[in-house]
Amino acid sequence: MRWLRSTLLAAATWSVASAQLPEQEDPDFTPTPAEFAVDTLSHAPGCGIGDFWRLAKDLSSGTEIRYPNSTEFDQAVERWSNVGAPSVTISVAPATEQDVVKLVRIANNCNIPFLAYNGRHGATTTLGQMTWGISIDLKKLSGVTIASNGQSATVLGGTNSKVVIDHLWANGKQTVTGTCECVSYMGPALGGGHGWLQGHHGLIADQWISAKIVTADGQLRTINSNSDLWWAVKGAGHNFGIVTSVTIKVYPVVKTNWAITTLMYTGDKVEALYQAANDHLLQNGSQPVEIINWSYWMNIPPIDPTGPVIEFYIIQEGVTAVDTAYTAPFIALGPISVTHNTGDYKAVSAWVGISLDGPPCQKTGAANPRFPLYLPQYNPSAMADVYAAFKEGTNSSSPFANSLFMFEGYSMQGVKAVNAASAAFAFRQDNLLTAALVQYTPGSAALDAQAKAFGNQLRNILHAGSGRTQKHTYVNYAYGDESKQELYGHESWRTSRLLQLKNKYDVSRRFNFYNPAA
Repeated sequence: MRWLRSTLLAAATWSVASAQLPEQEDPDFTPTPAEFAVDTLSHAPGCGIGDFWRLAKDLSSGTEIRYPNSTEFDQAVERWSNVGAPSVTISVAPATEQDVVKLVRIANNCNIPFLAYNGRHGATTTLGQMTWGISIDLKKLSGVTIASNGQSATVLGGTNSKVVIDHLWANGKQTVTGTCECVSYMGPALGGGHGWLQGHHGLIADQWISAKIVTADGQLRTINSNSDLWWAVKGAGHNFGIVTSVTIKVYPVVKTNWAITTLMYTGDKVEALYQAANDHLLQNGSQPVEIINWSYWMNIPPIDPTGPVIEFYIIQEGVTAVDTAYTAPFIALGPISVTHNTGDYKAVSAWVGISLDGPPCQKTGAANPRFPLYLPQYNPSAMADVYAAFKEGTNSSSPFANSLFMFEGYSMQGVKAVNAASAAFAFRQDNLLTAALVQYTPGSAALDAQAKAFGNQLRNILHAGSGRTQKHTYVNYAYGDESKQELYGHESWRTSRLLQLKNKYDVSRRFNFYNPAA
């Protein structure tokens, strides 16, 4: 093996702005870790280390390249969940969308795997199939521009959800985004995307007007409803390219006030609580557009040392206090505590603990696999059964004691108003999104297998209680062992259409690390 000497290669963070090609060859040279990282990218005939740098030299000023064994690299690839996580050899943060195009072409020319990085909250274990290659970190592609007519906005591909929310709100606008402030805008949208405002307007992806996407062949395409690819990116988008920007619908802020009532219960109330949720909130799938109900199960020993507590939220738009018509049936059940808060739309995520500084937004080195399941409604007896299993599996001596169970009950009226055949997202008729989040400190393959078995045990109890033969799961929360039908729909025409489009736009399966669709 011949190594190319370059003092630039030894830097932990390297800016294309000051790049010079290596000038000297020395077969006896011992490589630095950075040089070794780049050389391991040379897996194609005629594509050695010098060829990689020759190609990379064309990237624009401001693009950053980071190497292993450096703080900068570690920060660039750190993930929220560390089970089945991807491994990369080098991290590149492109400064422009044309740099994204060039990076995909470089990777194709040198037969290097690549994976787009954004908020790094994707937790599916299929990402672990990425064992080397380039991470394309989109964080420099951040920004929101509102159109002069005030009816649309363009969001760059690396923009954080909170940036979108805050920029629009400051200009009297809003749109559907993910609920968690620390996730990217684009990541949830590519899987359909749930949000606080979906009762009015539909999923995140339903707001899209057009998009710019770098496909597997290294082409930058502008797509809209006239493109066959449009259907696929709205629900299976992780499989078809890197979206560098999207133009979306935005709406005037009509109601500035929001309110929440937070009720906490012991586990003995589980059946009565979720029966009340069916009767007074879900209402057979017609939950009012201004109402959201969420709940968490978690261990808080100072409050209840005997088992997980249930924290139940009733959120209402357009009021300074949640209407007692909604809260009274739940207060009558005898909660441990009842608290009320009022504010504006920007406060909602903090109320349920998923603001930027909230515990779920922190990257702590933990494993955080989730086991999602859509349901039509709560089955109170199944909820009691799964509570008992969750309690047993998260006892104080369990490695999973810090786990959560999440129940997300958005209004679905805006989602159901959209033609189900118009997008790859397949499960518009379901009213609830549930997910066990099995949190633990990574340790061994045996522990990972135990976590997988536990998460699926919980999911299977709820599935059995649904009376369904088929599972409906949310691709953005997927563990990674779900079937394509469970992720993308059980209708044969859906899987056939995804396969057809995959064979057209990504025949070599360059985008195949995030819950492969075909």
